Amino acid sequence: MKSRLWLFLLAMFVLASPVFAQTPAPAAESNAHWLWISAAFAMAIASSFCGLAQGKAAAAACESIARNPGAGDRIQLFLILGLAFIESLSLYTLAIIFFKVK
Repeated sequence: MKSRLWLFLLAMFVLASPVFAQTPAPAAESNAHWLWISAAFAMAIASSFCGLAQGKAAAAACESIARNPGAGDRIQLFLILGLAFIESLSLYTLAIIFFKVK
């Protein structure tokens, strides 16, 4: 009894799938130009905020080295690491734009 119920449900799902098929949409006007415009705005925003963050990080590192010149090597190491993380945000945005915009 239980196997017949499962077999009936399986047959119902297999045979019912064409019912939910959709016809292709009629050719409408393309909105692809908005995708390019939004991608350009996304890249502009990401690049501008990354530039501001890098400037602030470099200013803070210069100020720290001026206050304590003996720690210059360690500050420079962490500055370069922080700049790499900041720059990766804009590179991720660029990669997403390349993968999503066709």
